[in-house]
Amino acid sequence: MATEGLETHGLIASDKVEGTAVFGADGHKIGSIQRLMIEKVSGKVSYAVLSFGGFFGIGDDYYPLPWPSLKYNVELGGYQTMVPLETIEGAPKYARSDTWDWDNHDHARIINDYYGMGWDSPSGAGGFPASDENFHEEWMSLADRSAKHRGNL
Repeated sequence: MATEGLETHGLIASDKVEGTAVFGADGHKIGSIQRLMIEKVSGKVSYAVLSFGGFFGIGDDYYPLPWPSLKYNVELGGYQTMVPLETIEGAPKYARSDTWDWDNHDHARIINDYYGMGWDSPSGAGGFPASDENFHEEWMSLADRSAKHRGNL
């Protein structure tokens, strides 16, 4: 399949997001996006599943990150998170050989609670429908909320 037409100034196809590098606050690559989890009813992206922790893709674990914790960084050519690396390392995860029960609302609640995010999805799937006017504020304050939740502040 040709990749032309799968990206515009403001839009990108989901299959182009999968595999995109994820960078930490310091600008160092920490992993890549394995998949996106999208709410069926609203169409909003709830989570990006970060492939992280292995060596050249071997032994990676999957870490569901709240979508608002990522922002595309044009200079880095990938998504960047302000969530501290040690917070991600202690986050809920599943192994490549396991499956994550996305139908289990307790799993979504655990992720949301861990990152200090609200449980405000209209579909009950655990998404984070941030409005345009507070998206940047939500993204920038996520690291602070995560650190407070983990007892690091």
